[in-house]
Amino acid sequence: HIYDHKGLYPGSEEAWQVYSTASDPDGRCVCAVVAPARNLCKRDHRGRQLSLLTQQVQNVSQSVEGVHLRTSRDLRHFRESEPLLRGVDGRLHSYASSPRTLTSKGLQELKGQVTQLQPLLSTADQYRSDVRTLAALRGELLNLSAVLTAMQEEVGAYDYEELQRRVLLLETRLHSCMNKLGCGRLTAVNGPITVRASGSRFGSWMTDAMIPSSDSRVWAMDGFYRGRRVLEYRTMADFTKGQNFVQHLLPHAWAGTGHVVYNGSLYYNKHQSNILVQYHFRSRSVLLQRSLSGAGYNNTFPYSWGGSSDIDLMADETGLWAVYTSILNAGNIVVSRLCPRSLDILRSWSTGFPKRSAGEAFMICGVLYVTNSHLAGAKVHFAYNTNTSTYEYTDVPFHNLYSHISMMDYNPRERALYTWNNGHQVLYNVTLFHVIRTDG
Repeated sequence: HIYDHKGLYPGSEEAWQVYSTASDPDGRCVCAVVAPARNLCKRDHRGRQLSLLTQQVQNVSQSVEGVHLRTSRDLRHFRESEPLLRGVDGRLHSYASSPRTLTSKGLQELKGQVTQLQPLLSTADQYRSDVRTLAALRGELLNLSAVLTAMQEEVGAYDYEELQRRVLLLETRLHSCMNKLGCGRLTAVNGPITVRASGSRFGSWMTDAMIPSSDSRVWAMDGFYRGRRVLEYRTMADFTKGQNFVQHLLPHAWAGTGHVVYNGSLYYNKHQSNILVQYHFRSRSVLLQRSLSGAGYNNTFPYSWGGSSDIDLMADETGLWAVYTSILNAGNIVVSRLCPRSLDILRSWSTGFPKRSAGEAFMICGVLYVTNSHLAGAKVHFAYNTNTSTYEYTDVPFHNLYSHISMMDYNPRERALYTWNNGHQVLYNVTLFHVIRTDG
């Protein structure tokens, strides 16, 4: 997104202010930064103009890459559906020329085939939306081209070298600041990016959430009730194509979709209990089981969509968390920070927000964000900050593309939300707001 700097940022003497979108569809870091003006940048307006143009070009490039990724996946979906579509078309022509050949069984088969083709409607809607996006991007590129041409006529060789030196200086400072950049407040949920359509209506998928990890594997767990099969893919590309995977058969069935992979282990809620299980992938063994004392289970206090989602495990920049509730907390959400090695509760907070009114929840930087629904029109409605033990009501919309979210978890390594949306695996990039105080 191209931000209106005059509307979003205070005066030039303020501290560095950073809007950071963690990663694009290819996993690269993308961020937008506005630095306080310094004497070096006040000599002419062209440095500021060039910086704005550079940001606009980056934003257009990112948008084009997102459209390209969606288009490639949707085209593959169309190609995979082509034989079925041609079969339906052939049968319709056959029945049109010979109506008497239409039988009750044939009609049922035809209806079943048409039902299988219905997901193409949402794909077609996405194409129409992307066409509008590309038209807007084309207009933006024409505008950028005109501005750059004007600047080229105005700026001489010396000025260009000077501006380039300033850009390099700002890039150096940016990298220094980004290396120190940790947490921020959620201001937008971007996307969505459909990675794959697979599995049933409910499920979960994830990558390792431990920040220092370089593990590129992807795990998928279909269903919410008594499941035991975990599919492990070598890379995100393999998951997208549905290839190069191995299967883990858990010794204990899971409940819900609130699982998380952290430091090479899967943490999940054991079926029909409030017991948490740590399963280590490389050793294919259970390392730990521990009861989450008092926590409701078996659809006692689920999210609004049900699905045995009483206990939701998650991870953020600060560690491992459990989100749940109990009778003692009158059904209001409790957030507990867990020790990954023992599953002991390190500290708990009662948020006062009724869990049955929540669609889903996720943690970012020690803040619990809660959506108000799992259906279309949902938004991030509530935030509880464990660092200050305070809460606020928020209004951060996001596009629930397939109308039913049964899993929504933040991955701090990629700064993205992973969701399972009505049989589709969907990613959302997030925008976090940071204020970095600088000296002088």
